[in-house]
Amino acid sequence: MAQKPSIPKGTRDFTPSEVVKRNYIFDTIKKNFQTFGFQPIETPSFENSDTLMGKYGDEGDRLIFKILNSGDYLNKVDDATYREKNSNAITSKISEKALRYDLTVPFARYVVMHQNEIDFPFKRYQIQPVWRADRPQKGRFREFYQCDADVVGSDSLLQEVEFVQLYDAVFADLKLDGVTIKMNNRKILAGIAEVIGAKDNLIDFTVALDKLDKIGEEGVKKEMLEKGISETAIEKASPLFKLTGTNLEQLDALEKLLSSSEEGAKGVAELRFIIETISELGLQTATLAIDVTLARGLNYYTGAIFEVGAPEGVKMGSIGGGGRYDDLTGIFGLKDVSGVGISFGLDRIYLVLEELELFPEAIDQSLQVLCVNFGDQEALAALKLVTNLRKQGVKADVYPNSAKMQKQMKYANNRNVPFVILIGDEELANNSFVVKNMKEGSQETYSLDKVAEFVKNL
Repeated sequence: MAQKPSIPKGTRDFTPSEVVKRNYIFDTIKKNFQTFGFQPIETPSFENSDTLMGKYGDEGDRLIFKILNSGDYLNKVDDATYREKNSNAITSKISEKALRYDLTVPFARYVVMHQNEIDFPFKRYQIQPVWRADRPQKGRFREFYQCDADVVGSDSLLQEVEFVQLYDAVFADLKLDGVTIKMNNRKILAGIAEVIGAKDNLIDFTVALDKLDKIGEEGVKKEMLEKGISETAIEKASPLFKLTGTNLEQLDALEKLLSSSEEGAKGVAELRFIIETISELGLQTATLAIDVTLARGLNYYTGAIFEVGAPEGVKMGSIGGGGRYDDLTGIFGLKDVSGVGISFGLDRIYLVLEELELFPEAIDQSLQVLCVNFGDQEALAALKLVTNLRKQGVKADVYPNSAKMQKQMKYANNRNVPFVILIGDEELANNSFVVKNMKEGSQETYSLDKVAEFVKNL
């Protein structure tokens, strides 16, 4: 007996209904990307390993899927290395490529390789799958799509303002009210590390701080201690865990705290500009909030950091995030190119819309009209009618076999078809067709010469 097939953990098959709903989100995001002037690009699903490794911090590097070299990949591993059983040493010899972890680093590589063809500032969007060797759980998959928008070649803070507006526009179009766009600045985090005496532990400090909502204050303090950050430094940072008030009140408090740090003060000034400009422009449905614990443990952010939280009451991680990366292209040889970008978490947005029942009612309606098949002559007449309907943009089909009426009607019900067309002997003789409204149970007869009348009533 053949073994039952399966798929890898953290991956999924998608039903027609799920694909339609996902495309609804894709189309909404894409429409807004284009409205804001972004251009589409695509990059390969896998990159050279040295393009990706070392760009996401130690935690990110461990989650990158490596691809084994073709052929006898163990041939290049010498006996001494093999006996050591050091996976890192062996990996570099047996794997030269890896599946992309995100779309931002491949984009930086793209900019460097195509810099002579690009008009700066370059606004690009990219909607493609990425892969992470993460532990699968609700809202977290090993294969998932990212929907990114980035601008490179401008250090203007108006770009950050625009991204806040872009988030707001997309979620307003999706009818997803109550999302919170949380913001921080890596310069503020660097300034805090400086004033509490933990400048040399900046990465460890920010990675631990970023976990506040997951492991709580005590958990963060414990992790900081384990990473070598002193109790004195942690005590000085304690007020951050309880920072409250309006955005401007928090900025004022941070300004005082970071008065002795030039970098920290600059971060506060940048964040203040964004907050005040958005306050002037207004948002449709989203809320903009400062979150000084927000760190997003990725090494390449140098300025503003974004993270979007789902509406209150929905148990879901972030549904979007991003930030400014002033020197990302520098790692590939192109210096002094500032960039800023955001990403939409498609899969999590899908789960939120599903939970809140926000998908349009008719989104699952893949077929508007089904013609019943009564036999060869009737089917030919039905096919002519369907061909006419399709030319007018109606989603129409003919049942392929002259099966029992009950079976054909059951098929129509399962496909959620609102109108079933009947063309039998009598209709052929009268050059007409009967339309059955499946929801109301009513019937109406139309002339085959006046199909437009039926289409008008759809």
